[in-house]
Amino acid sequence: MINVIICDDNKHDLAKIYKIVVKFMNQNKLKFNKYIFQDYNEEFMKIIKQKMSFKIYILDIETPSRSGIDVAREIRLKDYNSAIIFLTGHNELGMELLKEDIYFTAFINKFIDCDKRLSSCLHKALNLMHKKRILKIQDKNTLYTINMDDILYITKDSVERKTIIVTDYENFKVNNSLSSIKEMLSGEFVQTHRACIINKDRTCKIDFSSKLIVFDNNQTIDLLSNTYRKEVVK
Repeated sequence: MINVIICDDNKHDLAKIYKIVVKFMNQNKLKFNKYIFQDYNEEFMKIIKQKMSFKIYILDIETPSRSGIDVAREIRLKDYNSAIIFLTGHNELGMELLKEDIYFTAFINKFIDCDKRLSSCLHKALNLMHKKRILKIQDKNTLYTINMDDILYITKDSVERKTIIVTDYENFKVNNSLSSIKEMLSGEFVQTHRACIINKDRTCKIDFSSKLIVFDNNQTIDLLSNTYRKEVVK
């Protein structure tokens, strides 16, 4: 899942930026979560600390309370993988950015071909995301992009007849079969039950006597069968 976090103190600019993002995501059939702010307030700062899948920050450099450059520094202290795109109406601030040791995707002037340049930068951000190990699931008209490192386990819900991809931050329900998803996964994923595949790198305990799997976030499941013991212990 892609998370787009936008902050701009100008309502008109904020609406314009969001419109460009929505158009881009719809054209590429990408599902995304949006977080919209007019200032770098307490709720915005919580997003920085919150564990999510891939984040794209679109930051106004100047707001009433803080500088977007200062905020980017705080983002990079906790997260070096998210994309950061700076927007401003002041070209001279680009020189200030070049003095900073902040890894960012782009610096865009709001008033010079913003639509085209922001769309291009979103493409760059997606290329950055795709360099990670990503599980891409096409479900009807929606494309889910999920970082494999974030997946705890994948299971089949016999009631809803959906496959559920369980991550640290969200559960994704898709129509794809468990077996078809298994073919897309990397080597650390193993089947533990006819209705479950786990990310072995995210487990801290697998106990066949109690039929219990404990993950590194303390979440537990009991989908452990002796049928798949050889695959699990190898």
